[in-house]
Amino acid sequence: METLQPDDPVELGTYRLLRRLGAGGMGRVYLARSPGGRTVAVKVVRPDLAADGDFRDRFRHEVEIAKAVSGRFTAPVVDADPDAPLPWLATSYVLGPDLTDVVAAHGALPEHTVRALAAGLAAALQEVHAAGLIHRDMKPSNVLLAADGPRVIDFGIARAVDGSRMTQTGVVVGSPGYMSPEQALGENIGTASDVFSLGAVLAFAATGRGTFGHGAASHASLLYQVVHGDPDVDGVPQQLLGLVRACLAKDPAHRPVPADIVAALAPQGVEGVLSDWLPSAVASTIATHAAGILDLEAPQRPQPTGAASFGPAPAMPEGAPQSPGTPTPGYGYPQAPGYGGAPAAAAQGTPAPGYATPPGGLPAPGYGTPPPGHGAQGHPGAPGPASTVATTSTALSRRRVLGLALGGAAAVALAGGGTAWWLSRDGDTEDGATGTNGAGSARPAGENFTTPPAGVAPQPLWHETAAEDSTTTDVPLLIHDGLFLISGDPLVAYDVKTGEARWSKPDVCAPGSPLLFHDGKVFLTDSGVDGVLVARDVKTGKEVWRSRLGKKLGIESTIAIDDKNVYVTATDYAQARSATDYRTAIAAISHSTGKKVWLQHRDWGTRDYDVQGTVSGKHLVYADSNQNLTVRDTATGDQLWTQRIGDDWAWQPTVANGLVFLPGEKLTAVDAETGRTRWTLSPEGRRGFNNPAVIDGVLYISDYDRGIWAVDVKTHRRIWLCEDQNRGGPGTFVRAGTTLYCAAGPLSGGVIALEAKTGTVRWTWTDDKDSGAPWQIATAGNRLLVTNGPEIYAMPAV
Repeated sequence: METLQPDDPVELGTYRLLRRLGAGGMGRVYLARSPGGRTVAVKVVRPDLAADGDFRDRFRHEVEIAKAVSGRFTAPVVDADPDAPLPWLATSYVLGPDLTDVVAAHGALPEHTVRALAAGLAAALQEVHAAGLIHRDMKPSNVLLAADGPRVIDFGIARAVDGSRMTQTGVVVGSPGYMSPEQALGENIGTASDVFSLGAVLAFAATGRGTFGHGAASHASLLYQVVHGDPDVDGVPQQLLGLVRACLAKDPAHRPVPADIVAALAPQGVEGVLSDWLPSAVASTIATHAAGILDLEAPQRPQPTGAASFGPAPAMPEGAPQSPGTPTPGYGYPQAPGYGGAPAAAAQGTPAPGYATPPGGLPAPGYGTPPPGHGAQGHPGAPGPASTVATTSTALSRRRVLGLALGGAAAVALAGGGTAWWLSRDGDTEDGATGTNGAGSARPAGENFTTPPAGVAPQPLWHETAAEDSTTTDVPLLIHDGLFLISGDPLVAYDVKTGEARWSKPDVCAPGSPLLFHDGKVFLTDSGVDGVLVARDVKTGKEVWRSRLGKKLGIESTIAIDDKNVYVTATDYAQARSATDYRTAIAAISHSTGKKVWLQHRDWGTRDYDVQGTVSGKHLVYADSNQNLTVRDTATGDQLWTQRIGDDWAWQPTVANGLVFLPGEKLTAVDAETGRTRWTLSPEGRRGFNNPAVIDGVLYISDYDRGIWAVDVKTHRRIWLCEDQNRGGPGTFVRAGTTLYCAAGPLSGGVIALEAKTGTVRWTWTDDKDSGAPWQIATAGNRLLVTNGPEIYAMPAV
């Protein structure tokens, strides 16, 4: 930014000029202020070009485009006069740097900033495309970062979607490294071309480098990589990697549309993800720069006869930029083609047709504008005419004007202080997944969830943190009436839709205790009284009944449940080998009456208390930590068989189609009735299998090398193998519609969504919190419930 020179105009239209923003072969851009106090950027055409009828037509075309795409994340045209002796275009001035400058000064941006940037830029492309236009030059220097969100600028080479305007045969227009393959080849392009450019911009923001080359790479090299090379996306956060890759697909038909990106990244609206979206260092610099810009007044210098006279610029306050005439370099006025910066690339050496949008030219409306009914000084009754304000006062205080200028973003001044709110924030949300800290969780605004584009994970509808001594070693208990429970002290029932606690009971459940549900009741052992099974009403948490097996029989833990009984482990204190070596038993208790149905003692060799089990038809199947697998008849408790299993056994058995599935170096299916091996599945060179799940005749299982398999239970043939995911080996699987959800962990844990039919990865998601506990998932209607230790999330099951 430079001070005005003697040959610069004093006013253009009703705007008084403050400083030069840039100059180039086509004209100059000035920082100016309207009579009402709005700070604007004014682009002015050179006198010799103004006399060129064709050039004037191109400038008029740019004005039309800029007016057509004005929106929340692009730019409103404040004023224009393409027919003036010196044609000019005025746009509001963005109080923020371009993305190139931010990355150069601060490095790669954090994930939550890139996510918000993606949502804002996708919304901008919606505005551009809705106007029937293609931007054609989406690149970092054409993206400005303001406190209330990003802005896309520079429509100097934008073109109508039908391609009927501003074309030149054989000329490729755009910026190497950010144009789409079809654009680089000089082919006809559609709106998907802008989406490719968006992917390259997001990769740059997330990694700090160009995805198709950087540094001294030549234009030809960049164009070749765009068309033929693979994008370098190393370093893009995992949760955004799928989106970036999808945007960078060579085939335009495989790229997501902006509306899908917005819906996936900001299901409750883009404004929500833009709250506190910038890192603190960037936000603070913007605030300081904003104060300097808004303190500027027209410099006192000799004026032509009849020109207004302005008082001297005030002294800059402490912490403001270098001088009244030198705000922070590069902030609010990025170099645009034809205005002192590098021109958009023309593959055959021909510069881009048309005119570049002025640096800093396309921000949100209202910056620097007093509220309705207020004068230029921002209070009722203040004088309105610009000449009066300029000659009588320079006293629009920096603090007050800053509050007015930035107030349109969302009431950003603190009551009583007026200091910009982001100055006191750290720039990083405590909860990287939702932008909330858990205590004030975001709540869903509606139930019409849309399917996100490939690679884009839906965002949590809400997030809660359970009590510190709660644990989620078991799948969240999904129940009727829209509630689910988490094992812990206290025992809490959460509302599935909102995450709010509906009831809480302390001292009734030991952390980690299994919870079983049936017919409106939850069953658990009483943590305060040994040997008791308690049934509680799910809606209220109130006790329905409690059951004891006998005076010398103590219930230890629940195992499994079916339509009739709850199955538990017990200790028989009447039978003992020593004072500490008692015999154990398995019992069935009616969950309707609480009465014992049967009790069977366990063999002394299988007396271990640590038991995991399940029920399938007539078979109660359980394993213990001594590596024994046992099957009993559910009607009588009679033991059908028991056998030792390998050390790699995961304790929770899986039973389906009359088979019990044993993981390990091979997947082994044994007959539930006899214990004989029916078939085995080789890991095909991998190190072995984790615990499987069976859903509708398909067995889903992960191997030790993070592959995920789908196997036909009847033919025991592999249906598909997914190797394209880098979360931990999943141990929990649920299916909703055509999507298979997998919970991985605890190391590199998270959620993986696959196409159930093909195993193609749809998206992956994690909260980047290492709880040390396995991730768990389950579905409840149109929601996917996710737990990571004490962290609880609800996501759209789409």
